[in-house]
Amino acid sequence: MAGHGPHASTPWTTNAIKQLKLVIPGGVITWYIGVWEEFWRTVSGYNGSLARTGALTAGGLGLATIALFIYILFIPITTGEEPDYRAWRQSPVLSSVIPTLTTTIVLGWLVALIVFGQWSSLGYIKGFIGVSAAYALTFGLLGLLPAPKAKPKTRQA
Repeated sequence: MAGHGPHASTPWTTNAIKQLKLVIPGGVITWYIGVWEEFWRTVSGYNGSLARTGALTAGGLGLATIALFIYILFIPITTGEEPDYRAWRQSPVLSSVIPTLTTTIVLGWLVALIVFGQWSSLGYIKGFIGVSAAYALTFGLLGLLPAPKAKPKTRQA
C-alpha cells in the first residue's frame, strides 16, 4: 500500500526534505564564503559609503522580499479565501503582489552582487556564488513556513 511502511512520508516531511536541499547547501556555502561577515562589514561602512548604501539597499530589498512572501502566505487568513496561485493574474491582490515580489528578488540579488563584486573582498565570482547561496538559504527557510489555510465560512441565518 502506498503511504505505509518505514519509507512513507507525509506532505510536511516531503516539503521539509525539499527545502533542506536549499537550506543546507545555501547555509554551508554562505558560511564558507563569509557572505554575512562581508555584508555586515560593508553595512558598517568599512568598504566605503557608496558600498554601504548599496548594501543597505540590497538588505532592504531582501527584507521586502521576505515580507511580501510572508504576506502572500497569510492571504488566506486576511481574506478568508484560498487564492488560486495558478491563476494569479486574475486575482486583484496577487496580480500586484507577485510582480512586486519578483522585482524585489531580482533587484535585491543584483544589487547585492554588484556590492560584493565591486566593493568587497569577495569579488564577482565569490559574490555571485555567495549571493545565490544566501538567496537559496532564505527561500529554503521561507519554504519551511507552514501555509495557513482559510477558515471555512459559516452561514449566518
